[in-house]
Order: sequence, then structure tokens, then C-alpha cells
Amino acid sequence: MTSQTEIVPALDVTRLIRSIREQRVIVDSDLAAIYGVETKNLNRAVKRNPHWFPAEFGFRLEAEEAAALRCQTGTLKAGQRS
Repeated sequence: MTSQTEIVPALDVTRLIRSIREQRVIVDSDLAAIYGVETKNLNRAVKRNPHWFPAEFGFRLEAEEAAALRCQTGTLKAGQRS
């Protein structure tokens, strides 16, 4: 590691925010991309460390919600959930 601080370009996260169940959320795959990790590793960390995350941090989408989200963004694969 160098003594210099690495400058990371700012990311406009507002484009990643979706409205689901009247809550503003960022889906797991987008959050994982922000942190530069795989989605499965992010979800694993949340599951293994529940004390780090408030209960309202995450929830599972219903099938209809996932389908609607896929239509909105076109980025989720069939069978992929948040």
C-alpha cells in the first residue's frame, strides 16, 4: 500500500435508486458494483454479519416485484433477486 490516497471518481448513485414498496432502495447487484465485489459475496456478508446491518437494510423481492424491476431496468437476469 502506498502513502498516497487513491482518488476514486464520484459515482452518481441517484440513478441506481429505485422505488419498491414505497421505499427508496438500491438493489444488491448495484450496491455490490459500487463496492467492487460480487453480488453473492455482498449477500453472504450481510447474512453472516446481521449485527452490522439494520433489519430494514434489505428484503427479498416477490416474483412480481422482480419482474417489474427487470422491465424498468433491463439489467436483472431471470431468476435473480435482491
